[in-house]
Amino acid sequence: MRWLLVFGGVLACAGRPVSSSCPVQISPPTVVVRFGDPLRIICSSTSDQIESIGLESRYGGEKTEGVSSVVLDITSVEHWEVLVICFLNRVKVDQCSENFPVTVYKAPDRVSISQPSLTAPLVEGETYSLKCDVVNVAPVQNLSVHWYKGEKILRTERFHGSSKPPVNATSVFNLTAQREDDQTRIRCEAQLDLDTVPSLPAIKSESRAVIVQYPPTFAQPENKTLEFPAGGNFSLDCAATGNPTPKYSWQVAHAIQLTAPKGNQSDWAPSFPHPGTYKCTASNTRGSATKYFTVT
Repeated sequence: MRWLLVFGGVLACAGRPVSSSCPVQISPPTVVVRFGDPLRIICSSTSDQIESIGLESRYGGEKTEGVSSVVLDITSVEHWEVLVICFLNRVKVDQCSENFPVTVYKAPDRVSISQPSLTAPLVEGETYSLKCDVVNVAPVQNLSVHWYKGEKILRTERFHGSSKPPVNATSVFNLTAQREDDQTRIRCEAQLDLDTVPSLPAIKSESRAVIVQYPPTFAQPENKTLEFPAGGNFSLDCAATGNPTPKYSWQVAHAIQLTAPKGNQSDWAPSFPHPGTYKCTASNTRGSATKYFTVT
């Protein structure tokens, strides 16, 4: 008996029609293979009226008679589009066949965060487009890119398409800089979502440090009223957070001229304390903030 194979069409035994429904199963049930790797496929049937069963692919075929399974060994998968066809001949029944697509994959050569980069400081409130470049990956329709800040996922992008050979892919993440992002680290990871056990490991980009510049903000309320203590001594705390580190200046609205502290001091204990209004300004390149201490 002669077997004919027509790629993209129907596999048939000469002189016998092909049925559309076929009691065959394949192992593994989902065929996934890395480009260049060997592949073994087993097709079997539970029918008790088997004449013969066979497997065909662009790499050749195998056929057995009178048994319930057939094995096809491929030494190296070197095509991106592979289809395996399992056919079955039973006693007094039309030949049937089932098509089983093979997913051929390739992990990315490289995953990286490209320009605009995070090498320069970001400014609070402004939005920046970060790009994750995934180089030479297949198949792209199984690709997901995850953006991380530390170990928290910020965004996931799943790609679509029909390309079988490797392509380059880019994911864009728009980051609006917040002061809470300062000194954190951002990375992206490329994951091929395939029906494999165990799942394929993600390919990670380098981790980039995030530096965010923002104006000073006082840790305590901006204005404060104090009672002049019985002992006459008091201390004023003007500590503020900001990036770059704030610089401090003091002014005293008082008839008696007091000497403000020298240097960049966020706190002040006047040597000759008096009731009155003390003004502290914290400033950096992103802005300034003023705090008043009223001592009564």
